[in-house]
Amino acid sequence: MTGICLTVKAISRPPAAWTGTVLVLLLSSCLTPRTALPPPVAVGPETVRVGPETVRVGPETVRTVAGAQYERGRLHRWLWGTHYRTIWATPVTVPVLHLATAVPGGFTPLREGGSFQTKNLRLETPTGRQYVLRSVDKDATHALPASLRDGWVGRLMKDQTSVIHPYGAYIVPALADAAGVYHTNPRLVYLGDDPGLGEFRASFANALYLLEERPDGDQRAVASFGRSARVVSSRQAFEHLRADNRHRVDARHYLRSRLFDMWLGDWSRREDQWRWATYARPDSAVLYRAIPRDRDHAFFKFDDGVLTRLISYVKANYQSFGREIRLADVEGLNQAARPMDKSLLVYLTAADYQQVADSLRQQLSDAVIDRALQAWPAPVQALSAREFGDKLRARRSQLPAVAGRFYELLARDVELPGTDRAERFVVEGVEGRQLRVRVLDVASGALVGERTFDAQFTRRLHLFGLGGRRRV
Repeated sequence: MTGICLTVKAISRPPAAWTGTVLVLLLSSCLTPRTALPPPVAVGPETVRVGPETVRVGPETVRTVAGAQYERGRLHRWLWGTHYRTIWATPVTVPVLHLATAVPGGFTPLREGGSFQTKNLRLETPTGRQYVLRSVDKDATHALPASLRDGWVGRLMKDQTSVIHPYGAYIVPALADAAGVYHTNPRLVYLGDDPGLGEFRASFANALYLLEERPDGDQRAVASFGRSARVVSSRQAFEHLRADNRHRVDARHYLRSRLFDMWLGDWSRREDQWRWATYARPDSAVLYRAIPRDRDHAFFKFDDGVLTRLISYVKANYQSFGREIRLADVEGLNQAARPMDKSLLVYLTAADYQQVADSLRQQLSDAVIDRALQAWPAPVQALSAREFGDKLRARRSQLPAVAGRFYELLARDVELPGTDRAERFVVEGVEGRQLRVRVLDVASGALVGERTFDAQFTRRLHLFGLGGRRRV
């Protein structure tokens, strides 16, 4: 009790010569790239499988590169980083996707979407199953004012796409399977000037994409989505979680997903990067399990240039994928997901964190890592497999310490929310400097959640009663 602050709330300029020299260096390094994008070359046939269905591709494949425009000279690399530029400029052989013959009855493009940097096209089969084409190349300049997009600022921002491994998402499914984490199943395809694109032809033709099933609706045929009869968005899930305490998240499963994110160095885990598999339970109860999606920022490599390293000191969330997960960087690595983490992990103990971390460390064996890296095209394996294998093994051994630090950060200032149902918060002091909180449903008397807080870790505890019918 002593030492914990408890709050209960009800809620319904530099020298001119030096400057000029620096500007010349910066601007000269941001000129148009030297390398032109080579045209695709036909090689031969191939097929792919996406989720529960076989998607027909070909009959031809193409040999192309993901982004030769990211090749730069020594000065630019020194200033702005080498990143994954060599991988972007490495030719790979990729099957061609024809929308009319990919599945029986063909794919129908529905709508364009995506984040501020990834271009997406939603596709639908005649049976109603939906897929998404996600661009391998990215363009974050859409976040800039229109007046800056075509200038050196826009070119520099576009150039930093090279911090992303173009095929990083390709190795995640095998790793996630072993870890017990749900996942999408992206497959690398090339989409030519396909007439089936219709109104989207000008925007989406002649590019590399990741084709994956869309986690939404009835997914009982998809094991990697937990064979859920109803997959929902984060907005839908959180609305139900707020309204009714009989709707609950599988917190240990979500924690497993979050530690897996840290192992991959995936710092961009905001709310829209998740879907939720739902499972009906007796008495109108519903259990939610997390489905992470969009692994664009996994294996991020940003701090290998003079200027990018300086930027990384300011942008704490820009954590590069290295051999070490520094404990001092765990907070920045999880900045984007912190609001979700504080709410969804609120009832888990330090022991829960260690148990999940130990389990992950055992499941992510050397054999699992080696097998996952084989998913890459052979030229990419030759360039990246040794580096990634070494880093993943080193980071795996750090998971328990990382989990401990993650727990400490979340335990420092705790926000324990109720729901719109009538609930009773029972707060009592226990031995030492500890405080136990139980949340009970008033109508049924059922225990909603319970946790004992220790002043050694927790400074402040805020109880949020929603809906206006609370007892403390």
